[in-house]
Amino acid sequence: MEELLELRQFLEQGKIHEALLLVDELEEMSLGDKINKIDSYGVILLIHLIKQKAEKRSTRSWDVSIENTVREINKINKRRKSGGFYLNQAELIDILEQGYQVALKRAALEAFEGRYEAQELAAMVDQQETLAEALKLIQQ
Repeated sequence: MEELLELRQFLEQGKIHEALLLVDELEEMSLGDKINKIDSYGVILLIHLIKQKAEKRSTRSWDVSIENTVREINKINKRRKSGGFYLNQAELIDILEQGYQVALKRAALEAFEGRYEAQELAAMVDQQETLAEALKLIQQ
């Protein structure tokens, strides 16, 4: 909110260059927030996909969580006015890849009632296949 007041002041004072710099900063902050949210939802998506693949089963709860995370990722990533998306396929893949190890550790706490360490669980799941499935779900 503070930035908007500062932007107003710059515009009222005719300081267009400073206003544009602030607009760039606001855009960057907004995109950063979207990336963080997509990352968080991506980790949740991966947790459930890892559990499904490791345990070779699913639950209604996992299915609903997968649906919800995909919907939220798509909602956050969609540009409202101009159409299109904030993050392209390569950027989404990068975010999912970065979150995979976090998801694996969290899935290890939940899958098989927490009997396996993350590296043991990793041996049960094909990382590239899981990442490809996550991306496919997001892009449907």
